[in-house]
Amino acid sequence: MPGGASRLRVAVPSVAARVAAELRLQIAEGALPPGTKLREEALSDELGVSRNTVREAFAELVSERLVVREPNRGVFVASLGAKDIHDVYTVRRAIEVSAVRGGGSPESIALVRAAVEEGKSAAAAGDSERLGSANQHFHGALVAMADSERLNTIMSQVLAEMRLFFHKAAVDGGFYRDWLADNEQICKALEAGDTELAADRLTDYLVRSEEHQTAVHASGPDASK
Repeated sequence: MPGGASRLRVAVPSVAARVAAELRLQIAEGALPPGTKLREEALSDELGVSRNTVREAFAELVSERLVVREPNRGVFVASLGAKDIHDVYTVRRAIEVSAVRGGGSPESIALVRAAVEEGKSAAAAGDSERLGSANQHFHGALVAMADSERLNTIMSQVLAEMRLFFHKAAVDGGFYRDWLADNEQICKALEAGDTELAADRLTDYLVRSEEHQTAVHASGPDASK
């Protein structure tokens, strides 16, 4: 066994990193919509951590463009604009389509199916927020098929950014419901072992989704951001 300074160390996420992960998840799940003010003292009490830890978490999320710090006003969940959309979809095409083309284990594909069924259940109940979360879970499950912690980490940020600009599109109650049929077809292709068909359908899906988001964000106060 090597000793002293040469001993291998296991990296443990800092408390600040765990707080950032929790806030990132809340953004991805739609619990913290764009423009929400993040109050340092309230989060410190709620999460049982120091205010300095919360500030460190904020700094991490600022670097990811998920929150913004406004002088003399505080920290707010970011409102993404039209210029962010193509960048996010470029990343999505790179990692989601690759993961789908590579296929996955029966267990990982079962998680994709679970997300599809979650979406159907939410749609039947008329629960648009849960439907939005189910859609996020579907895309997260696609990337998880690659069995890569690094890709999962990247996707966690992408999912949060997706939810930020989906808020504007989701004012139309049918927004997420429109994608249910696509999710079903992609899942069926994966279950049939036809990864190329699944990848082709996902690619088409992402092209249409980007076009839709671009149209939604092409006007209004966010258009030039």
